[in-house]
Amino acid sequence: MQCRLGCGACCIAPSINQPILGMPNGKPAGVRCIQLNDDNLCKIFGDPSRPKLCDGFKAEKDVCGDNTAQALQIITELERLTS
Repeated sequence: MQCRLGCGACCIAPSINQPILGMPNGKPAGVRCIQLNDDNLCKIFGDPSRPKLCDGFKAEKDVCGDNTAQALQIITELERLTS
């Protein structure tokens, strides 16, 4: 599956415990990443400073659903189950 441009669910729903440029302590679940632009695209995509967790994320139907709302719901639930 290809990532849906402008979705941004993976940059909002999960917690990220690694430092992010502008968020040295990472980010809590449900908080929009500071590196997500107004079009919901990562400003540091491809940059070596991007957290390995983010770089390793691969869009999959089971995680991303059919649209952004489903992706937010699924990833939020996965975060809840693994916290």
